Amino acid sequence: MGVIAAGRGLRGYRLPMPQQPPEGYDWLYDQGPSTTPRRAAPAPPPELPPPNLPPPGRRPSGPTGPSGDGRPRKKRRWWIRVPLLLIVLWLVFLIAVPFWALSSTNRVDASYDGDRPAEQPGTTYLVVGSDSRAGLTPEQQAELATGGDGGGNGRTDTIMLLHVGDGPALLLSVPRDSIVDVPGYGSTKINAAYAYGGPPLLVQTIESNTGIRVDAYIEIGFGGLVNVVDAVGGVEICPQEPINDPDAGIDLQAGCQEADGATALGYSRSRHTYATQDIQRVQAQREVMGSLAEKVKQPSSILNPFRYWGINQGAASSLGIGEDVSTLQLVRFAQGLSSAMGGEGLSCTVPLKNFDVRWDDERAAQMFDLITSDRTADVGDLCTPDGLPKAG
Repeated sequence: MGVIAAGRGLRGYRLPMPQQPPEGYDWLYDQGPSTTPRRAAPAPPPELPPPNLPPPGRRPSGPTGPSGDGRPRKKRRWWIRVPLLLIVLWLVFLIAVPFWALSSTNRVDASYDGDRPAEQPGTTYLVVGSDSRAGLTPEQQAELATGGDGGGNGRTDTIMLLHVGDGPALLLSVPRDSIVDVPGYGSTKINAAYAYGGPPLLVQTIESNTGIRVDAYIEIGFGGLVNVVDAVGGVEICPQEPINDPDAGIDLQAGCQEADGATALGYSRSRHTYATQDIQRVQAQREVMGSLAEKVKQPSSILNPFRYWGINQGAASSLGIGEDVSTLQLVRFAQGLSSAMGGEGLSCTVPLKNFDVRWDDERAAQMFDLITSDRTADVGDLCTPDGLPKAG
């Protein structure tokens, strides 16, 4: 009964409703009664901006870096860097080789004491092809039929004046047997000046007989011509008649043909088989130089490193230049020679009276005056291959 009474006493009793937990209450931390203050639920993390994703169906613009930070990784463009490096190295090669050749070239003192012509417009080069055997072994001398070196200053098989100025470039051949006044030695062949006094006396002889001031002296020996011709793969020569000259070491048929260095040298030196000897020889010399200039200025002479090296090495092996000749003057010389022999300029022989190789005083004086005043465009009929007046 007591229990029932007690139960009845409880029947009207209502348990109190649980109260709502305070804001921020965390049920996970409700471990029952505790004397430790309950912690509030941690605050939610701040909202991050949505990632910059590419549109659906499109791939990212670049691979992500190894750190996974989503930033594009730079591509190594080796296919651009390698060609650029090769171009730079090629330009360095093109510039370095001529400077090396120039530094190894023999410097020649061609100055002399005495009065010289005054400064003149344009630049005039004295080009000398000597019979120097420098750079040739005894075996090569025998092969090229040059004979031994007789000592002294040797002789000049080729004498030319190249004038470069405002007008067309002019290459003027001076026959080596020309009779002129050599200072200190009287009237004799002009090539004797080189034998008597070397480059200085030859320069003085040219200036005193022509009135033309020589601005730069350039000399090339037998070996240099042979090496350069071989470096460009040979030159074309066109003898009008068969040539059999044991002294020059050649036996050629008439007509155009390819000549190597040794043949080109012999063709330039030969004269005994010609009726006019020295006159036709200077024409053959210009023919070889013209063909050589055409070969040298071909793109392959620059693009082919072996040919480019051979041309510079061959020229430097037996080339002599005046002590005051600059790199710029050598560049202008090459350009002027190419122009004169390539048809853009003029190529002729000193005006002559006849085939006895005596200058025509009147016409030669006119020619020299036009050169000294840089009026090569007015040369006209004075410029002939054999130096003789044009018929009619």
